[in-house]
Amino acid sequence: MIKSMTGYGRAQKQTDGRDILVENKSVNSRFLEQNVRIGRNYTYLEEELKSLIKTKTSRGKVEIAVTINLIEGKKADIKVNDEIVKGYLDAMRNYNMNPENTDYSLMDDMQGDEEEMLMKWASILHLPDIFRVEKIQDDEEEIRRAVLEVTQEALNAFVQMRETEGKKLAEDVLSRAEYILSRVAVIEEKAPELTEKYRERLYTKLSEILQSAVIDEQRILTEAAVFSEKTAVDEETVRLKSHISQLKTLIGQPESVGRKLDFLVQEMNREVNTIGSKIQDVNITAIVVDIKSEIEKIREQIQNIE
Repeated sequence: MIKSMTGYGRAQKQTDGRDILVENKSVNSRFLEQNVRIGRNYTYLEEELKSLIKTKTSRGKVEIAVTINLIEGKKADIKVNDEIVKGYLDAMRNYNMNPENTDYSLMDDMQGDEEEMLMKWASILHLPDIFRVEKIQDDEEEIRRAVLEVTQEALNAFVQMRETEGKKLAEDVLSRAEYILSRVAVIEEKAPELTEKYRERLYTKLSEILQSAVIDEQRILTEAAVFSEKTAVDEETVRLKSHISQLKTLIGQPESVGRKLDFLVQEMNREVNTIGSKIQDVNITAIVVDIKSEIEKIREQIQNIE
């Protein structure tokens, strides 16, 4: 099934204390262009993400954005700074044991051992450096697994959208190809009649010029044969129909066919131009213009096909 080069996919998942969001989109491009946007701490995943994209698409300008946020409180380890607490306790103990402090003692307000005193004294929680926050070291393999899993989901949605769009493109291209074939059939029907009409016009003109003189019928037949040879478009119509047949076959192929289709459309246009230059007939000229218009519409659609 052919695929469009434009698409969008999105997936989000919370796993192991992280909220991972992956969005990817693509637009037309002659070749595969990849742009990965991911946080500086996770750039080691960039090449693997590009490799994953290659398994899903071969043409288009593809952008993938990965956002990794820590869920609040999940990735931090909060500990009591033992040395600082001990320092505060020592300072309080020294203050209480100082003989000069006879009027008031902190220990008079705090009952129990030193640790209980610290817990009861609420204001001590505001003292600097009582606690220290340690960030838990990231497990790169764990992150890699989670990011690739979410990316795969986003790419699956991305591919599904491209296939849906590709199906619509294929239907439109095939419909126009069938219409072109119907117009080619009209050219094939009318083209042989042109030789006979040319012979009749030539005979009438010579009759007017020569009036009562005897007209050389053989000469007229010869001129008509030359005209027929110059205006014959059998080869062009046969090749044009062959190109359309190949186009239909390619449309049904599972692999990337955009470039091949683009080449076929160029060849189709070349054959139609030749037909138009050979046959100087107003009716067939109108048909040629009609066919060229349809080929141009097919060409525009093919620019969107992978």
